[in-house]
Amino acid sequence: MKIKQTVTRVLLGLGFIGSFAAVAAPALPTYADCGGVPTSIINCSAGDPSKDTSGKVENNPIWQILLIVINILTGGVGIVAVLGLIWGSIQWSTAAGNPAQVQKARTIITNVVIGIIAYIAMFSLLNFLIPGGVFNP
Repeated sequence: MKIKQTVTRVLLGLGFIGSFAAVAAPALPTYADCGGVPTSIINCSAGDPSKDTSGKVENNPIWQILLIVINILTGGVGIVAVLGLIWGSIQWSTAAGNPAQVQKARTIITNVVIGIIAYIAMFSLLNFLIPGGVFNP
């Protein structure tokens, strides 16, 4: 019966993390011409004042690199959180009634959930501070 509960908790945790990964998945960028070399990472001509007269921050290549870094961090946090939940659930399921090991597993799972909440708060703050939001360039 304990194994069934542990598997249920792990699956619920993975679904919880997966829902954040689906929200944080970046859109595919369009191709740009950077001196004859097509690239899909950044738009090189956007920072050139002779080619871009809009003056928007979102068209700056440094801005685009910042968005890439935030996307990578979001993916990394998701992966680490899933691994932490899996590790904590494995420790819990192999505790065999040992209260110290169960407490250690609970602490790991609690810390992972606190980390997820802290990252969501940081992400929300970034969306508030950065003009146009993080994923809406």
